Amino acid sequence: MEEVILEAEERMTKALEHLRVEMRGMRTGRAHPGLVESIRIDYYGTATPLKQLANISVPEADQIVVKPFDASAIGDIEKGILSSDLGITPQNDGKLIRLKIPPLSEERRKQLVSRAKEVAEESRISMRNIRRDANKHIDTSKKDGELSEDEQTRFKGQIQDVLKTVEKQVDNDLKRKTEELMEI
Repeated sequence: MEEVILEAEERMTKALEHLRVEMRGMRTGRAHPGLVESIRIDYYGTATPLKQLANISVPEADQIVVKPFDASAIGDIEKGILSSDLGITPQNDGKLIRLKIPPLSEERRKQLVSRAKEVAEESRISMRNIRRDANKHIDTSKKDGELSEDEQTRFKGQIQDVLKTVEKQVDNDLKRKTEELMEI
C-alpha cells in the first residue's frame, strides 16, 4: 500500500510540474525565455520544442532573441512562432528572430488570468482522478482481504493529505501567476 501512496504522490507531483510549465509559458508584460521555449516547431517533419533548435536569450526587458543552431531552420521557427497562441509577430533578419513583447492590455490580462484558472482546474481534476484510482486500489485490496477496515481508512486519509498538500501548491501558483499577470 505504501507503493500505491508513493505512486499517487509522484503522479500528483508530475501534474503540478505540468501546471508550472503551462503557467511559465503564459505571457506577462516582461520577456522571458519560458514564453517561447516550449513552442513546437515542425523541423524536418517532427514537432520539436524551440529550445532544442535555437539559443533563446532576453537582451532587453521587452525583447526575446531566438538564434537557431541551424540557419536553414529559421523559416520553420518563424512559422511555428506565428502559429502559436503567443500573439507576437517575429522579426526575421536571416540570422536571428527578434520578438518584441508589447505591453498587455487590461482585456488581454483578464483573458490570461482566466486561462490560468482553467489550467489550474484541469490540474486539480487530474489530481483528483489520481486519488480516485489510488482509492480504488485500496478498496480492491480491502475486498481481497489484504487490508483491515482501519488500514483502509488510514491509507485513504494519507492519500487525501497528499492531495490537499499538492492542491494547496496549485492554489499558491495560481495566486502568484494572477498577481504577476495583473501587475502593470
